[in-house]
Amino acid sequence: MFLSNASPSYNQALDAADAATLSRDQANEVERFLTFRKNHAATPLTSLPALARELGVGSVHIKDESHRLGLGSFKALGGSYAVVKLLLETASSKLGRAVDVSELDKPEVRDIASRLTVACATDGNHGRSVAAGAQMVGAKAVIFVHSGVSDERVAAIANFGAEIYRVPGTYDDSVSVAEQVSRDNQWMVVSDTSWPGYERIPGLVMQGYTAMLNEIVRELPEPPTHVFVQAGVGGLAAAVAGYFDIVFGKNRPKFIVVEPDRAACLYESALADKPTKIAHGEPTIMAMLECYEPSLVAWRILAKKADAFMTVGEEDAAAAMRRLARPAKGDPAIVAGESGAAGLAGLCEAVGSSSTRSSLELNETSRVLLINTEGATDQKRYEDIVGSSPAKVLASN
Repeated sequence: MFLSNASPSYNQALDAADAATLSRDQANEVERFLTFRKNHAATPLTSLPALARELGVGSVHIKDESHRLGLGSFKALGGSYAVVKLLLETASSKLGRAVDVSELDKPEVRDIASRLTVACATDGNHGRSVAAGAQMVGAKAVIFVHSGVSDERVAAIANFGAEIYRVPGTYDDSVSVAEQVSRDNQWMVVSDTSWPGYERIPGLVMQGYTAMLNEIVRELPEPPTHVFVQAGVGGLAAAVAGYFDIVFGKNRPKFIVVEPDRAACLYESALADKPTKIAHGEPTIMAMLECYEPSLVAWRILAKKADAFMTVGEEDAAAAMRRLARPAKGDPAIVAGESGAAGLAGLCEAVGSSSTRSSLELNETSRVLLINTEGATDQKRYEDIVGSSPAKVLASN
């Protein structure tokens, strides 16, 4: 399904708060924070010229977040950054002075962190990031996971010392339980989705993603004309759309939101022109995108800055994973998880439809940007879909 943005707020200016959250100055500050991460390095931005020729576009570049901070996902940037920011704010309040990220190892800051508990609900990657951030600063983490989160992804979170709280039901159920239990225990919720009265911390999570976008802008040989970004609650999509609007202004690229057809809450919100919660249906293999209610902050941005919304099916995502793993001659192999390949699935579907291609003005001069949002964070599932292990895929390069 494909839908052009027909909202009355389309192309209106960002709210001042959202523009401040996603500004270049804040992105530069996020990058400064990253210099204090021991395993920080910019992730690859890879050109896929053979794929571009196959699809009939000028170029395709993919930002490969499977390498991010050893956590295998772009989410490594958001949750951990928010945890650090919140600790610094708490320490500044208790110590009566501004505390900088360079002071994370000072005894008085570590003491304050040791009495702080952060919590969140997760499909896997965000919880891993929050747990990693908590471990880095010396805080405690309690991570709420729903019944659809695989044991491999739960174990990856627990490896960072987090306490795991299993919740029956869906991601949305785990969000509700995390909020209630955290309120009862006076824990700090570090969520990547927002609801009425809870917007600032999800905004910090989105702000964390802007470090990746700074890297992209520096590395691209030319600005993109089209960006296809996958979405769950919409935090990453909104961060990309808002940041590129700030950076490129009237020359911003066309921005297309891609969702699983089994969990398309943003598509349905665009149809209704308001944030819309949808019914839970059959699970999708795109587990990191299986969300049924949009983040309010994300929707506020996407209603203004997304040009179109589209959905992809299960086999579309699987085919995109295999296409990246076994590329045409001349392109490197890339390990992309089920959700990581969804942006490419959207691009393939768009170029395969004459009406969608025309609506988006996709042609042989188009410069397309994609983001591989995760690697093989569930290796068994990856092998089942691709037919090869991540190690064998990379060894084929």
